[in-house]
Amino acid sequence: MIETPGAPQAVTQPRLSVTDCTVVVPTYNEAENIGQLLPHILANPRFSVLVVDDGSPDGTGDLVDAMAATEPRVALHRRSAKLGLGSAYIAGFRKALAAGAQFIFEMDADFSHDPRYLSDLLRAVEAGADLALGSRYVPGGGTTDWGLMRQFISRGGNLYAGIILGLPVADATGGFRCYRRQVLETIDLARVRSNGYAFQIELVYRTLRAGFTLKEVPIIFPDRRVGQSKMSRRIVAEALINVWKLRLGLI
Repeated sequence: MIETPGAPQAVTQPRLSVTDCTVVVPTYNEAENIGQLLPHILANPRFSVLVVDDGSPDGTGDLVDAMAATEPRVALHRRSAKLGLGSAYIAGFRKALAAGAQFIFEMDADFSHDPRYLSDLLRAVEAGADLALGSRYVPGGGTTDWGLMRQFISRGGNLYAGIILGLPVADATGGFRCYRRQVLETIDLARVRSNGYAFQIELVYRTLRAGFTLKEVPIIFPDRRVGQSKMSRRIVAEALINVWKLRLGLI
């Protein structure tokens, strides 16, 4: 299980509404986005939302808590420190599985993932895929508002991971996904070691290694509307190293 040694652990236990689809949204300083995003997700009555907030100082958690008080399909899982993307998703996955969700989604809070694609991802899994990936790099997909350096890092990272790990996937680094619950039940989440950019690659690799099927669904991915990107050199370095650790069976 991903942890930061010595870091404080989660401080709340969310109460999830019983629906068959749970969208896990990790947040850190997303107060400008989260209040607008959640109604778009909840427009489909099949969806519940679990926000995993890493102690955002801008009040993101308080905004979600206020919404959860009147909307039973919204739940908040507060963590008292910034513990990382991978550990946030794993915490959310465990809560969603325990609540009985059949389809569990990953989604960013900054509108770079358009909520209208949630239904497309769900249809792909209901049609037989075990994991549906929102893909920028299949026909019909794409990016907007990206500079050359960001395009190079994204495409280069996918090429790098695909070659080393033998992934038959155009976009293994994207974080807009739908898992059939059996995938997350089968993968040993306690063995997942990647916590940043590499987390998405590791989950694709473990899903395929476990014998599950995957389908890429085209999405258009714009740059975030407001707020700051969480990407850093440390996160990129982790991805470069952990791909080789996965290939060599070291993690």
